[in-house]
Amino acid sequence: MNRLTNNDKNWGPFTLARWKKRISLELCSGDEEDPECHLLAVGLGWALRLKLPSILKPFKGRWGEHHRVYGFSISDQGGGYEFLRVSYGPQTDDSDTKKRWSKFLPWTQWDMVRHSYYNPDGTLFANVPQGRGKWEEHDKLSKACPKTQFKFEDCDGTRLTATCKIEEREWHRGEKSFSWLKYFYPVKIRRSLDIWFSGETGPEKGSWKGGTLGTGIDMEAGETPESAFRRFCEKEHTARRERKYGLKFIGPVSQ
Repeated sequence: MNRLTNNDKNWGPFTLARWKKRISLELCSGDEEDPECHLLAVGLGWALRLKLPSILKPFKGRWGEHHRVYGFSISDQGGGYEFLRVSYGPQTDDSDTKKRWSKFLPWTQWDMVRHSYYNPDGTLFANVPQGRGKWEEHDKLSKACPKTQFKFEDCDGTRLTATCKIEEREWHRGEKSFSWLKYFYPVKIRRSLDIWFSGETGPEKGSWKGGTLGTGIDMEAGETPESAFRRFCEKEHTARRERKYGLKFIGPVSQ
């Protein structure tokens, strides 16, 4: 039987392992690669699996055998236990034969109600129109929004320019029929600095993986684009394979 995690503890037909951010109870038939039928229960940071006789048979489809699963799981994908999955048969990943239903629970979601652009001095430039079919208006506002540019030195000594724009987003708790939850939860507002570089940055630039061309950071209360970008340069950055590197702030680009 396949491992659950890297810290499995086995006692006869039982397997115990640490498993965070999930609650589930599922009966699984197994498949060609792992033919053991089992019952899996997850909760309170632990997973317990019980090996069973072959009371549930795999599904034989066009491309071989697939496991059958009956049960449910609720997982935390970063915003609490918000993602529900219900399985009620073959798990083939084929829309014609797959028996699975999943949904983000609407009472756990945050509905974005405002996206705004700001001038470099922190005053409002424009609110972005919400809804479908608004991409062209959104793109025009993004390009027209005043930006600030700064010179900086990359990790290899190359001097580049960063173009920065202030954005702000506002979310209310609850979606659709649960939008009334906004009256019981504080509004969530995030102001960020959108950053685009004039060339690739980081130790992997010029390679097939490529360097970083753009990023974004949260702005702290009272920060200007310059103080936020200066803070960004001062912190240690991490590239792929955990390679550490730094940037050196030089100063604003003269207008």
